[in-house]
Amino acid sequence: MDKDSLGPRRTFHEEILNQLGQDICSGRYNPGDVVPSEPVLCDQYRVSRIVVREVIKSLAAKGLLEVRRKTGTVVLPRDHWQLFDPDVVGWHASSATIDKHFVADLMELRRVIEPAAARLAAQKASDEDRQTIRTAFSRMVDSAGVNERYVPADLAFHNAILTACHNQFLWQMHSALSVILRTSFVISSRVPQGPRKSLSLHEDLCAGIENGNADAAEQAVLKLIARAESDLANAVAALPDTGGTTVQQ
Repeated sequence: MDKDSLGPRRTFHEEILNQLGQDICSGRYNPGDVVPSEPVLCDQYRVSRIVVREVIKSLAAKGLLEVRRKTGTVVLPRDHWQLFDPDVVGWHASSATIDKHFVADLMELRRVIEPAAARLAAQKASDEDRQTIRTAFSRMVDSAGVNERYVPADLAFHNAILTACHNQFLWQMHSALSVILRTSFVISSRVPQGPRKSLSLHEDLCAGIENGNADAAEQAVLKLIARAESDLANAVAALPDTGGTTVQQ
């Protein structure tokens, strides 16, 4: 079997996986619901049963679905989901309604991880790490006011800090954390002048790490998260009341 024959199958698998994943995470299918049967999904997406079964297996491995012999394929409760799986985080962020509970959990997670990461980076960053962080910050300055450029620059800055921690467990969480951070940045960047107002806090964080001052780095990131929380609340409040906010990635 050549590469060309494998390519379309992978594409179909990814497309259907993303669609069903988003449908589940957005609430189109709720916990306890039975998703359409294999024949129905095959007709709907015009693919073979092999492709559909691969998708179901992938979603089951991520904790979203369970195949039950007499019932069918059932959506599992959220506490079964692999919430740190990058796909699951991405589906939730791009499809789900962003409500106050989601925002609160998001900011709590940032408070748990980022202050400790800032301290570690200040203590363990190499000269190369510090240069990467400074370069990422410079790109943030250059792109402030242009959301499509600023968000990736902001994400690169925070990813550089995680890398500078030189902690294998933090690095294992890197992919999921990147999606989580991006979700926060996309929402908060909608606040007028929000990115520009946060630049001084980012610079304080950068300087704390460069100077090896763990206390200063930690305080800077705590202030940064507090500003982000305020921006998130303002961004959500500014939108029409439709029960929540849909984040467009």
